[in-house]
Formats: sequence, structure tokens, C-alpha cells
Amino acid sequence: MAEKKLQPIIIKRIKKGGHAAHGGAWKIAYADFVTAMMAFFLLMWLLGSTAKGELQGIAAYFASPLKVAMQGGDGAGNSSSVIPGGGNDLSKVHGQVRRSDSESNTSTRSIDTVRAERARLDAQRIKALQSKIDAMITENPRLNEYRSQIRIDVTPDGLQIQIVDDQNRPMFDSGSALVKPYMRDILREIGAALGSVENRISLAGHTDAAPYGNGDRGYSNWELSADRANASRRELVAAGMPDARLGRVVGLAASDLLEPDNPRAPVNRRITITVLTHEAEERLMGKKNVAFPLPPADAEKQDNPTPPPQK
Repeated sequence: MAEKKLQPIIIKRIKKGGHAAHGGAWKIAYADFVTAMMAFFLLMWLLGSTAKGELQGIAAYFASPLKVAMQGGDGAGNSSSVIPGGGNDLSKVHGQVRRSDSESNTSTRSIDTVRAERARLDAQRIKALQSKIDAMITENPRLNEYRSQIRIDVTPDGLQIQIVDDQNRPMFDSGSALVKPYMRDILREIGAALGSVENRISLAGHTDAAPYGNGDRGYSNWELSADRANASRRELVAAGMPDARLGRVVGLAASDLLEPDNPRAPVNRRITITVLTHEAEERLMGKKNVAFPLPPADAEKQDNPTPPPQK
């Protein structure tokens, strides 16, 4: 009994206290996780609803994004997708476009519009001029007598007026650039009709394929056709056609026969007056068309005095 009383008594005391305060970092991590899952879900949904070709375009963009941004071409915005648009032009709904491309397209459309309007005005002027000359020939008994030698046609180059030769009624003396009286009457009437023309005019002389008699001295059908074209030009200008409207005066000899099957036919000897369209002027004369204002009447008379009559 005494030994039992001597054993020590051990008392365990558990100290209870409150938990340490918790921070809010887990909330931020959880929000980031939820946001990432939502973005992943949206990405999977977009990829699942995108066509194979568009997926290839996206892959190409991420393969070389700098090249697409600098040079254009296939890229993320190159075709229609769930998210329309792309590029610098935010007004474009379909496809990627650079600002320079947009400005270039607008400029091209403006040029095409101007050309279309200019072609429409040319067609109106040429049609009105054709009607005017036809009426002039019909109402003038003297010109109506030579109607068979005056051919008027609308060609892709403009209004073409051809005065052709006749076996019994030549326009010039044989081998000469001297204008016959009846030919002078025709040219004067046509020149008066062209007095108010707003388009450029091309004037060409033609001969048949018969060689020039004195060709051994260097003068040939080329020189003869050019001299006849210039003689016709002088008559047209004297009648009132503005010399400033002439675009070119050429001699074509027998290089452009009216009847190739009969190279020595009289109709191959002719004078061709063409009122050019603006498009034909640019194409044939190799320069951009600009406005050519008519000079004042006094300046026209001073710069282009009427030549003395031929004897």
C-alpha cells in the first residue's frame, strides 16, 4: 500500500487555442482556373465550328505571323469566319486587307468610272457628229453628187470619214498632191462640220499599190501619201477645223489597202479622217489623254494663218 502511494501521478493538460487566420490567395487561384477553363471551352468550340480551310489559314498565320502582317496573303483574317473582318480596314467584313490595298481598289474604281463616263460621252459626240455630217451631205446638192466617194463609219477608233478616189473622178492629179476643185469642196464642208469637235483627229493619206513613176529618185508612194494628207489638212484647217485638234498626220502609202484583193483599185487611193475616241488616242498615240482647250479665235488665226490658195 505504501508503494502504491509513492507512484507519481501524471496529469496531461491539452491547451486549446484558436486557428491562425487564413488568406484569400486561394480565391484568386480558383478564379484564374475558372477563367482558363472558360477560355479553353471557347477555343474548343471555335475550332469545332471552323472549316478545315480556315484552320489551315490560322495555322499558317501562327507559323509566320510577321510575314502575313507585312506582306499580306493567307492569314487568320483571310477568309470569312465566326469573327468577321481583320486587317487595317475595319469596315471590310470578309477577309483580311491592308490599307494600301483598300486605297488602291478605291483608286482603280474611280479611274474605271471616269473612263466609262468618258467613253459614254465619246459615243454621244461621235453619234451626233455622224448625224450632222450625213445631214450636211444630204442637204448639200453638190456634196450629194459625190456621196458615193464619201464613206462614214463608226469604228473602235472613233468616227471614220473616208474620201475615196474614183476612176473617172480622181481627188488629186496623178502622182501629185494637188487637190482637185471638187475634192476641195468636200474637204471644206467637212472641215466646217469639224469646227466644234472636242476630240483629237487623225488624218491619213493612202495610195494604191502601183509604184510611183519617179521612185528611182527617192520619192515614193510614202512621200506622196504624206503630201496628200498634208494638202487635205490645209483645206480642213482653212474651212474652220482647229489645227490644235489634230493628233497626227501620216502617210500610209499602200500599207492599208481598202481592197486587198485588188491592190491597184481606185478606192485604195483615199484620205481618211478619224475623229478619235479618248481611248483610241491613248492607244494609238501612246500617251495619256489630257484636256486640250481650244485656243482663242484670234490666237488660232495668228498661229495658223490661212495658206494661200493652190495654183
